[in-house]
Amino acid sequence: MLSSKDNPKVRHWQRLAEDARYRRAKKRALIEGPHLVAAALAHGHEPVAVLATEDGLARAEIRQLVERSGAKLVLLSPGVFRRIVDAENPPGIAAEIAIPQPTERSGNAVFLEGVQDPANVGAIVRSAAAFGVSTIVLDAACAEPWSPKALRAGMGGHFGLQIREVKELGTELDTFKGTIVCTLPRDGMALDAAQLSGSIGWVFGAEGRGLSAGTLERAAVRVTIPMAAGAESLNVAAAAAICLYETFTRKGS
Repeated sequence: MLSSKDNPKVRHWQRLAEDARYRRAKKRALIEGPHLVAAALAHGHEPVAVLATEDGLARAEIRQLVERSGAKLVLLSPGVFRRIVDAENPPGIAAEIAIPQPTERSGNAVFLEGVQDPANVGAIVRSAAAFGVSTIVLDAACAEPWSPKALRAGMGGHFGLQIREVKELGTELDTFKGTIVCTLPRDGMALDAAQLSGSIGWVFGAEGRGLSAGTLERAAVRVTIPMAAGAESLNVAAAAAICLYETFTRKGS
């Protein structure tokens, strides 16, 4: 059992949980809790290591996940486990995984510009996975998608998508083989009146600042979600869920 916070492995896992640059450099992430570990396994992602506490292993669900993973089990003291995981209530199991490397895929895509809240990024990932999106592309101003908060909000959606991080979206939008659609808080076409056939690339921006002029110029369609009188705007994750659901239902899925 590892019980020292100064153990090199413990420091490595702690940095995976806290440091986006370290995650990118190592191409590794730390996932927390039985739901995320099960989701990773269901999509064929084998953990590099599985971390657990004795209390965690007392739960049949966690023991089964450890057995399914086939990865090396590292037993941690409760104090060390709490130092590594980000959740307020430690879930008893975590895993180090290789961050999946994206491949080219056709179909609908989501482009995120300057979405800085990791919970919003994760929620959009979750909706994208639920509504048949193949790819998510984030610019450098977005929250890092493999952070613990984004992963928790994504609820396993990360493992069913291709996720790419790029410096800026211009080239990605220019080379997308489909229709680029962006959302505006007002003065856009009503969502239910927009033509949304073929492959759709939805673009969502930061709340408040919105999308850049260069991104707006690349949009073939600009839509606004109708709201009740007096309502000012929607959270970006809520707006994304509505738009992605609209596209999904129109395809008759």
